[in-house]
Amino acid sequence: MRVPLDPKAGEETIFDALIAARDTYGDKEILEDQDRKPLTYTGLIRAAFVLGRKVAAMTAPAERVGILLPSSMGVVVTFYGLHAHGRVPVMINFTAGERNIKAAIAAAGVKKILTARRFIQQAKLEELIEQIGSVAEVVWLDDVRASIGLPDKLYGLMAGMMPKRFRVKTEPSSPGVILFTSGSFGAPKGVVLSQTNLVANCRQVAQHIDLKPEWVMFNPLPTFHCFGLTGGVLLPLLQGMKAFQYPSPLHARQIVELLPQVKASILFATDTFLNQYARVAGPDDFSTLEFVVAGAERVREETHHLFNTRFHGLKLLEGYGATEAAPVVAVNHPDRNRPGTVGQMLPGMEWRLDPVDGIDEGGRLYLRGPNVMKGYLSSDDPDEIEPLKDGWHDTGDIVSVDEEGYVCILGRAKRFAKIGGEMVSLTAVEGLASAVWPDARHAVVAVADSRKGEKLVLVTDRGDAEVARLAEWAREHGAPELAVPKKIVRVGEVPVLGTGKTDYVAIQQMVEMDKAA
Repeated sequence: MRVPLDPKAGEETIFDALIAARDTYGDKEILEDQDRKPLTYTGLIRAAFVLGRKVAAMTAPAERVGILLPSSMGVVVTFYGLHAHGRVPVMINFTAGERNIKAAIAAAGVKKILTARRFIQQAKLEELIEQIGSVAEVVWLDDVRASIGLPDKLYGLMAGMMPKRFRVKTEPSSPGVILFTSGSFGAPKGVVLSQTNLVANCRQVAQHIDLKPEWVMFNPLPTFHCFGLTGGVLLPLLQGMKAFQYPSPLHARQIVELLPQVKASILFATDTFLNQYARVAGPDDFSTLEFVVAGAERVREETHHLFNTRFHGLKLLEGYGATEAAPVVAVNHPDRNRPGTVGQMLPGMEWRLDPVDGIDEGGRLYLRGPNVMKGYLSSDDPDEIEPLKDGWHDTGDIVSVDEEGYVCILGRAKRFAKIGGEMVSLTAVEGLASAVWPDARHAVVAVADSRKGEKLVLVTDRGDAEVARLAEWAREHGAPELAVPKKIVRVGEVPVLGTGKTDYVAIQQMVEMDKAA
């Protein structure tokens, strides 16, 4: 199936799309962070040319250059600076740990990593930088900026006036960014998104939801997360909205205080963080918001309840995406919001549902469209990209799509267990636990069982969680007995990744070790 997309969407390069946005919306303030020194379109373009030329002097054309920075004006200038001079940004997840970061550097063939001392000191990443310095050269942007002189500034002045004459020409089909999947269920994989993929995804969202240029997008998500990069940076800049960058989604109180100060219109985040913001926010902290968009993980009933009861009239729109799709695939609409679904497919998306043995409802979702990646980086050769067969990406998600095109996520293919010959959704079991203890965080994994093939284990931060309470709720509400975990592991904190997603790899290891003990 397919929803039509404007045929011109995605035909520009990332840098030319920025230039076109300035032509369309005028030279307005477009970028700001917590330092509160906003940049206009021209200011961003000039800064990108000046910084990018310095980096270009120490790199080769089309070289892949690592960026290890938080959400800030600095990361946006650096990203566009690389594009202005024909280099490819590789966004490094600084929360992924030494092993995964080194693997990402090797997989992408990165020789240089751009970072800043202030960030490294504030985030206490000195040891990590020392470790990754053994596999790539660390370039301090502080030193690069200090070397900027009058000739560089004059160059930036001229380039800002005639950007198309100064920028290095690239093709829309050439790489726009290399990102790494979150690693929720295994080792992160390198995803090569073309410039077309990124620009097209912005156009798809804008065609789906009418975004007003006077709005302000507040982005607390890191740009190594595709949701943070596309939704929090590229989408607002290309649609004439100011993009406000905040360096960490963890600072709940600071974020809710900033929202009304900067007149934020849209807030992008994950369920984990939105739940925290809603708990600490006062009645007026969300007063300037038009709507809130949640992605990257399922929105819990408790989060919907918090928004419905504390912030009347503020719509929480759940969406669905994948790094491989740049990332937005479907999202609810402010006027057509259907909680419990992730909304309707974006224009330009093709999808198909393949049947899965043992699962009666829905099927395994495959996607194709202008936003779907070129392919994964080969594990053997950084210069090789493993293309998709006929352009179809296997999401690994089991979904259903109704007659009106609303998508309901039933679970990951890996997130089903076979118990006594029956397929049980681990996501649905987590929903059962959330219904019993809505204020807690839960994760369910399956382990081998000699009698029934597999058994379910609930990992929760609820200190008094008991199997008997789950079984009682299941009986009262007609839930199958197979969906009740037979073991509960209580923890102080359920492990999450830097993106806010549940870290199922760590949880599975924790449960396996507990089982072995």
